[in-house]
Amino acid sequence: MLTGGPLDILTGDYLAELTMLILGRDRLKDPRLGYAKTFLRQLEESLGLAQDRGVKIVANAGGLNPAGLADAVRELADRVGVPVKVAHVEGDDLADRFPGALSANAYLGGAGIAECLRAGADVVVTGRVTDAALVTGPASAHFGWGPEDYDALAGAVVAGHVLECGTQATGGNYSFFSGHDVRRPGFPLAEIHADGTSVITKHDGTGGLVDVGTVTAQLLYETGGARYAGPDVTARLDTVRLAQDGEDRVRISGVRGEAPPPTLKVGLNRIGGWRNEVVFVLTGLDIEAKARLVREQLDDALGKHRPAEVRWELARTERPDGDTEERASAYLRLVVRDSDPDKVGRAVSGAAIELALGSYPGFHVTAPPGKGAPYGVFEAEYIDAAEVTHTAVLPEGRRITMPTPVRTKDVEPVPDEGGLPAELPAGPRRAAPLGLIAGARSGDKGGDANVGVWARSDDAWRWLAHELTVNRFRALLPETAELTVVRHVLPNLRALNFTVEGILGEGVAAQARFDPQAKALGEWLRSRYVDIPEVLL
Repeated sequence: MLTGGPLDILTGDYLAELTMLILGRDRLKDPRLGYAKTFLRQLEESLGLAQDRGVKIVANAGGLNPAGLADAVRELADRVGVPVKVAHVEGDDLADRFPGALSANAYLGGAGIAECLRAGADVVVTGRVTDAALVTGPASAHFGWGPEDYDALAGAVVAGHVLECGTQATGGNYSFFSGHDVRRPGFPLAEIHADGTSVITKHDGTGGLVDVGTVTAQLLYETGGARYAGPDVTARLDTVRLAQDGEDRVRISGVRGEAPPPTLKVGLNRIGGWRNEVVFVLTGLDIEAKARLVREQLDDALGKHRPAEVRWELARTERPDGDTEERASAYLRLVVRDSDPDKVGRAVSGAAIELALGSYPGFHVTAPPGKGAPYGVFEAEYIDAAEVTHTAVLPEGRRITMPTPVRTKDVEPVPDEGGLPAELPAGPRRAAPLGLIAGARSGDKGGDANVGVWARSDDAWRWLAHELTVNRFRALLPETAELTVVRHVLPNLRALNFTVEGILGEGVAAQARFDPQAKALGEWLRSRYVDIPEVLL
């Protein structure tokens, strides 16, 4: 990013829900840690180049210890001989208010970042801010936006959301990657204007692509309804307009903003218990009978030591008359959980391996079972924004507390009924995968999953908006049949966004399902066959 073309601000988003858990465990081992150490390794290679080019660096790599990272950056700068002004943002750490939590952090906005940049900081590190704050902060500092410039701030939030996952906006994880060179996609950048409009692009000569589809996919990622609430502003995603603005350039305009909600989200991580797993390989004939035998044997062997939660999943990956042993095999996965590490450790692994010479023919496992490991649980709470001390610590050490919003507005759903297009006229249909005419992007938000689906043409949207109802969604993805599914309509994006509540259990670290972050849930949906109008195929 520093060598490929012009740049004013280089941002880095280091914090996911799972990352905060990992940093919390680091801090337990050493109170001086709690930040992303990889940031320092990257900075050592690039700090001098950034200074030479006048590029400021803003990153949330501070994690649970932004002050510690700021000190480490100063030490690094002295060691490599690059004088820089370093500032940091703190106040997000609320662990003292949530006893028993490994970490508890409020999602702050960009005001502290803006204050640090206005004070002349070259490097700003933060703890838990929203991903979009890494853009709203620098943009506010540059253009002089006030806290109630809602439309401009909302435009920056949308640009920040597109940038936050890096190459997911430039062809990475893209439904329609086939036919494009996405082996090494370049990182995206946003050209932001004073009114909050932006152009998403990438440096010339880098791989991947930027088009309306790649930007749409990322806009739908890990969002919900039309109101996308944050500490700076609530952005109206139903007002976003995308337009191709040349090769590898997409213009984002029309974004409207509203007052932010009165509360801040607080992400809580705690150790939920202990987990272990064993994957049995079942080869050849009688797969179901082999699975039944080993399940019965292991249930008997565990007896009174049976863990609190025992889950079996049989993946029928075998093929009849398989031409390799692996293609003739299926996998039976056992996952156990308990608050007592002994109940998921030797009691399970020993019982499994001791069956090796007295169970189904061809008995073996993919890897020797271990002693079990702790797993994390993520929860979201909400706290009055006025109770959080959002603090900018400037390069000279002066501390400035950011004011809370004067105006706030509770987030209410936007009715979908007026956003549906006219239905496509009736005509012949053919069973085909949904993904032939629709893209998807999915991901995790705590224990919920989000699946965004968008159509590639106006006619496809006319069909999709009426065809893919909540009931149809549940039927296509049977794992969601008993769960609460909420559908949101985003007409400007020709998109539907589904929130599936509770499908991920207690969050990604709990590894409640085969795909613990729901990253492929959208691609599973695209693979399902539906009766599609032939005019669209």
